[in-house]
Amino acid sequence: MTTSANVDPQELAKFSELAHRWWDPESEFRPLHQINPLRLDWIASLMPLAGKRVVDVGCGGGILADAMARRGADVLGIDLATKPLRVAQLHALEAGTTSVAYREIAAEALAAEQPGSFDAVTCMEMLEHVPDPASTVQACAALAKPGGWVFFSTLNRNPKSFLFAIVGAEYVLRLLPRGTHEYARFIRPSELARWCRDAGLDAAATRGLGYNPLTRRYALNADTSVNYLVACRKSA
Repeated sequence: MTTSANVDPQELAKFSELAHRWWDPESEFRPLHQINPLRLDWIASLMPLAGKRVVDVGCGGGILADAMARRGADVLGIDLATKPLRVAQLHALEAGTTSVAYREIAAEALAAEQPGSFDAVTCMEMLEHVPDPASTVQACAALAKPGGWVFFSTLNRNPKSFLFAIVGAEYVLRLLPRGTHEYARFIRPSELARWCRDAGLDAAATRGLGYNPLTRRYALNADTSVNYLVACRKSA
């Protein structure tokens, strides 16, 4: 894992600038609100959340962390962007979500502080925004208990993903603000698989995430060519 903070200040600023709109389902974060039930149900289908201790790495404004807490998990959301974390904390207070807490700390630092402490680790839509994603994968693995689950989601790197995730999503359909993603930071499944193996994680399930511009709906499928999710188990 990296010894210095594994963070891009420009990425933090990008999401901090929009922090006040995080919980507006019609804002720039609408896609996150729309895909959240899909990824939540997928996680819960592999590992029932009730009574589990979960850390959400790169939690942002807390959309997934809050949802997992409402499913009965004891959730810690961590991020290095101060403003989204404040928004997440305020939302938890307003919504009365008592089993979720938030900390401004890097995954690597928390892994050094609390190794092997969590039944599950989620790291969704984050790996493509950090300078050293392999370090984040290692930290997530270190945070999980032996036999625990680690969940990732990110973007594949190929011409189709450039067309769909950047040209289509940011410029044509305007699902996301321009500049949300950088193609060079997209991650091929083979690369993520190698980092997982190196960190002692065994891939257990993979799903693709697709968008239908006609119905304006997202769905999980078998196509991992653009957005994809990976579930891993830590070696016992």
